[in-house]
Amino acid sequence: MFQAAQTPYHPYETGRYTVSAGLYRLGSQPIEGRTETHTFSFDQTYPAYIAAKVAARNRALHEYYALAGLTPDLREAGLHFMAHTAAHDSRGVLTWDGQTLSNRALGWAGTLDLKRGTLERLQRCSAPHAHIVQDVTPLDALDFLAMNVQEDVSLLSRRGGSDHLAALHVLLPEKWNPLDKIGRDFVTVHEVVAGSEAMNRSAPKLLDAILSRGPFARFVWGVTASERLDHHPHAPPEPDLSSDPAQWFLRAERQTLHGFPEAGGALFTIRAYIYPLAAHLDTPHRAAALAAGVRSMTPAQLSYKGLTQSVSPLLAWLDARARVDG
Repeated sequence: MFQAAQTPYHPYETGRYTVSAGLYRLGSQPIEGRTETHTFSFDQTYPAYIAAKVAARNRALHEYYALAGLTPDLREAGLHFMAHTAAHDSRGVLTWDGQTLSNRALGWAGTLDLKRGTLERLQRCSAPHAHIVQDVTPLDALDFLAMNVQEDVSLLSRRGGSDHLAALHVLLPEKWNPLDKIGRDFVTVHEVVAGSEAMNRSAPKLLDAILSRGPFARFVWGVTASERLDHHPHAPPEPDLSSDPAQWFLRAERQTLHGFPEAGGALFTIRAYIYPLAAHLDTPHRAAALAAGVRSMTPAQLSYKGLTQSVSPLLAWLDARARVDG
């Protein structure tokens, strides 16, 4: 059913860590030598991602899913795009007939009212991974659609000269709380990100581009001792994380942005990829590039990425790996 392994992304290969828009135009600008058109990724890790989403919502769904001033037009545009595009990108795992989204992996089908944003009917049947969602009852159409994809999703509203995050369904966040972001504008959302000043100064032009000249993809990355997907600040702490960088992971996020100018907003998706460092750094160039990228981080960026205490052993391991492999 899921034949493809996780796509290998190497956003650190420039050898410099930056906080910028870094937009690739989907369908025309190559990403690591390949042209990508998909929004939603379906691969062999699909069951694990859906299970992680279920665990997060079981812990405290209200801390991951929130709405604020979501207009009916933007809601309908976002829901229609998600249903149609997820079915297309899934290559048969999902089907959408304009009213009902069916998932042959999870064994459920949701009949949706896109104008009202409601889940009108939920049907279940046997399927390879039906047990993962057997106790899940989605709240509405957005909640249901987001539980069928590996990506987290948000909707940005922009009308006139103002913008705000109108919907967040983010069950796998990287050390941030969706409730701190909902209802806030682009600059406020990103001002806590170390090194984001230049990007925030260009926010009006960036938002214009997102709404009218996309769709786009972009990437962010970091190094972590954990392979857990959900790093909500209120999630239970992880015991006994390894202090050996050889056991650590690269977390790369592929984000897409799709504008709906007539509806006054855009859909933003986040797909996290977790790669074991030892396997992912398969050439001396990549080990050296990641070391250079970490060295380029400011003290504030190291702190934001949670690397202040571990940067020395990480760099020593990366340097040794680059030399040995070379």
